Amino acid sequence: MNFKKIIFLLVFLSLQNINAQNTEYLLALSKGDKKVLIYDYKTLDSITSIDIGDDPHEIVTNKKGDYAYVSHPVLRGKGHTISVINLKDFALEDTIDTAPFYTPHGLVYKDDKLWVTAQGSKSVVKYNLQSRKAENVFGTGQDFTHLIYLAKKGNCFYTTNVESGTLSIYENREIPPYMPPTGVLPPNAKSRIEWRQTLIDVGLGAEGFDVNDREDILWTARPDGYIVVVDLLKKEVKTTINTGVQGLHRLKFTPDGKSVAIVSVKTGDILFYNAETYSLEKKINIGRGAGIYMDNATSRMFVSCTPEDYIVVMDLKTRKEIKRIKISRPDGVTSVKVAN
Repeated sequence: MNFKKIIFLLVFLSLQNINAQNTEYLLALSKGDKKVLIYDYKTLDSITSIDIGDDPHEIVTNKKGDYAYVSHPVLRGKGHTISVINLKDFALEDTIDTAPFYTPHGLVYKDDKLWVTAQGSKSVVKYNLQSRKAENVFGTGQDFTHLIYLAKKGNCFYTTNVESGTLSIYENREIPPYMPPTGVLPPNAKSRIEWRQTLIDVGLGAEGFDVNDREDILWTARPDGYIVVVDLLKKEVKTTINTGVQGLHRLKFTPDGKSVAIVSVKTGDILFYNAETYSLEKKINIGRGAGIYMDNATSRMFVSCTPEDYIVVMDLKTRKEIKRIKISRPDGVTSVKVAN
């Protein structure tokens, strides 16, 4: 092999390596600028931005990492769109019209289906992303159905109903045959599989929540300073914790599952509580937090401080601030690895 061929090969391999490194991104929403902002995953340097329209709140990506979906609640009952972002072309590719299900907010992606809370319509809707149509609707009958967690098996989901002060547990379970007024079951009576809802009183304003890895415990927080711990197997409140910190908004389990981080959108505090003993481990003032994203791969935590116009990046091992990313009214944050 001559010298020129060696140089060419080295340059080619170098470019391939750069391209491989640039397939992972941090995605952040700016409500102020109405954009999705794209950052380098490792360095957090800005790469580009995409215009997406009014009031972007939550963002999720598909399994391949080539598409992102952004909800636009546009409160007062006006919102009915979800933006579809092509992450290979960095472009707004499509818009899903959720009407007649209004004010879409919470999002979960699973198996090419998008689960969406329609808080203006007191429901959760499951969209088929191939047909762009709703294939299931689950009525909560509760006010301000806001955030959603879908169980790993897809047979159960949880939502907080902020203005009703309840937690919905929706399960796809076996229902025995209905006993008619005669008291005698028909000879062909059989059980059936059906979605059923259980409501748990968690208190007015409970909004942010998370579920542990075993999916048997749920934590949620209220603006009056209380944390509510729910036993999901018994379907009852296990305990409450009075933090004494007003304005609690969102929370997340740390990647190791040992602690829970809770932010206050009123005081600017972030609290770390032990997930087993319920004791306070650390309290730091970082700015009025309105959203949390845990990055398991790098043990980093991203806190969207919407009123402060920045995202705080924290090292979860040291629980110290790494960086602040200036964004106009940031909200949803996630990371994605785009398939080559």
